[in-house]
Amino acid sequence: MSSILTNSSAMVALETLRGINRGLNEVQSQISTGKKVANAKDSASIFAISTVMQADVASFKQISDSLNLGSSTVGVARAAAENVTSLLQDMKELIVSAQEENVDRSKIQTDVDELVTQINSVVNAAQFNGQNLLQGGGNIQILSSLDRDSTQNVSTSSISVNRQNLESANATVAGTTIAGAGAITALSAQAVADGAAQTVTLTQGTLVASNTAGATSGYSVQIGTETVSFAAREGDTQNDVARNLKNSIDALGLTGITVDLTEVADPTSTDVTFTINNDSGGGITVTTVSGDASTAGGGLAGLADIDVETSTATANQALADIEGLLQTAIDSASAFGSSQKRIDNQIEFVSQLTDSLTDGIGALVDADIEEASARLQSLQVQQQLGIQALSIANQQPAQLLALFN
Repeated sequence: MSSILTNSSAMVALETLRGINRGLNEVQSQISTGKKVANAKDSASIFAISTVMQADVASFKQISDSLNLGSSTVGVARAAAENVTSLLQDMKELIVSAQEENVDRSKIQTDVDELVTQINSVVNAAQFNGQNLLQGGGNIQILSSLDRDSTQNVSTSSISVNRQNLESANATVAGTTIAGAGAITALSAQAVADGAAQTVTLTQGTLVASNTAGATSGYSVQIGTETVSFAAREGDTQNDVARNLKNSIDALGLTGITVDLTEVADPTSTDVTFTINNDSGGGITVTTVSGDASTAGGGLAGLADIDVETSTATANQALADIEGLLQTAIDSASAFGSSQKRIDNQIEFVSQLTDSLTDGIGALVDADIEEASARLQSLQVQQQLGIQALSIANQQPAQLLALFN
């Protein structure tokens, strides 16, 4: 039935043309923006996913900056520790030469003192952006990752880098008794037979303020007549206390005396222990004190006391002492090297992860320009045909006039 009031053909042609125009607007938007999902209206779910991922990519770029800063900080410390190791090797050569009877030990001592000054200069200058990992105790945390689980909970991960104290200066430690967290096993001239061992425990928990913040408390271990001390500093844990006491005992160079250290992942919930092994050929006594008023220093404490000039005995003792100090510096350089390698590996991973996330976002929201171009050509042709069809449909009511002629 033909009607002058209702033109069904025109309505169909008009609706078809509207659909074609909507498609043209969509494909033109894709071509102009380069995205098939430019806003939430285009696809709410894809827009939400891609926006979250884009926020993560931006966060990972900040994490990459943090890792680069951390790598530089650790790299400076590693280079300084390696330089200290080299200087200690030079000092060892001088000490070895001082073992001869017919040498001028006073001149050798002068050279040794100059090397001590240079080592202190290197340690003091080993800072990056104000952070010196060769001084003090504790550790630094380097932001390394952004972790998102399946329930969209977000957390961060960090790489912990222990400071390696290579200071040689001694400091007086006040006598404040350490109880509870950080308390050391109390031993009073404990007899340890040849072939036996004595385990020392540092109580789990967070070190209280009296143990940190300016070295207000100290720890001492006496083996026979030799005593080593360490002052807990701000940020230190029981791991730091035990490690420094072990290094100081090793530096004594006592024949047959070795120390086994067991560090833990969380000293606040697990005791830290170290074991003093006696294979000296005779009995020894071990005394431990916490909160004693004594002297404490860094890993190279006693370096300034190296004496090759006074006598053959002091020269011999200097040779024994330098071995422990050299090992401390080597261990520090190795620790920093391992930490820097881990950080550099994380930098590479974050870079690859960022690239993968960016590719994933692109797959979700980027337009296929080749497909869009082909579709544009097709829709333009359909648009022209739609206009023609609408024009023809609009002419149908006029044809009804012929019936009245």
